[in-house]
Amino acid sequence: MSENNPTFVLSPGPHLHTEESTSKIMWWVNGSLAPAVLWGVFVFGFNAALVVLASIAGAVLTEFASQKALGRRPTLTDGSAVCTGLLLALTVNPNLPAWQAFLGAMFAIGLGKMIFGGLGFNLFNPALLGRAFLMATFPLNMTSGWAMPRPWFGAPLDAVTTATPLAVLKEQGIEAAVQLVTSPAGLWNALALGFRPGSIGEVSLVLVALGGGILLARRIITLAIPLSVLAGVALSTLHTGVPLLHLMSGGLWIGAFYMATDYVTSPSTTRAQIAFGLLIGLLTGIIRVYGGYPEGICYAILIANAMAPALDLWFRPRRAAIAGSPS
Repeated sequence: MSENNPTFVLSPGPHLHTEESTSKIMWWVNGSLAPAVLWGVFVFGFNAALVVLASIAGAVLTEFASQKALGRRPTLTDGSAVCTGLLLALTVNPNLPAWQAFLGAMFAIGLGKMIFGGLGFNLFNPALLGRAFLMATFPLNMTSGWAMPRPWFGAPLDAVTTATPLAVLKEQGIEAAVQLVTSPAGLWNALALGFRPGSIGEVSLVLVALGGGILLARRIITLAIPLSVLAGVALSTLHTGVPLLHLMSGGLWIGAFYMATDYVTSPSTTRAQIAFGLLIGLLTGIIRVYGGYPEGICYAILIANAMAPALDLWFRPRRAAIAGSPS
């Protein structure tokens, strides 16, 4: 083409760019999780730290090996593999053997992400696929032997194991669940601050909410999905008489703010996001109340992931029709 003629460059989208990048977003997500991670390690002890490190290592090494095998440039610096390993670690039993966390992270990256083509192409949340794999493969270690956290700063770690509040609620009723989580700080403070048995990253709602607030302030996520998830759980557990206990127990908040809001596996329009969040919340409540499993947020999100393309189609924006113009 001559120098007098303009040069056109054809390339696939996106064509509009901002200062935010995938790498920057992923590292902000990782950083926002740091308070919950540190608290989980403090209250549950050394093995929780091993689980976190093993899960991150499994995710990073599997992504590196997969990219090498496919002849692709390694992209570990974008933080997505670290994020997957970190989120997986935060959703498992703090007493889980570290090698099992490593194996779960390998599954999450290998069969939950790279097999679909890598970042941006996965159909389901990789961390939750890893958790589902661990639940199916090591159900005893994933669902029993939960550690009691330290009751206050400086207290030695309690080696006694117990069940989670949701498990006790399902099997023994509300009084036993209240007795389990009641601490010197009081029932609701124990639930909010993290003085209760549970997964590594789910125990402190305050710190999870703090991390979610950071993501909201950075405009990495919006409130459409998290609030819809919480509303769905409230609606589906209202008849139990203890909806607040359901809202403050389990991995609900970390699932609502960090798992359900995953860009790749959630809808892109606001109305579809609201429907997506409500579906997750309703399914979580149904599984908890009527299913044999005391939790539910993991499988609810995975089911909703499969619905995300349909929700975007059903709630797609309508183009305004101008009178007299062709349709």
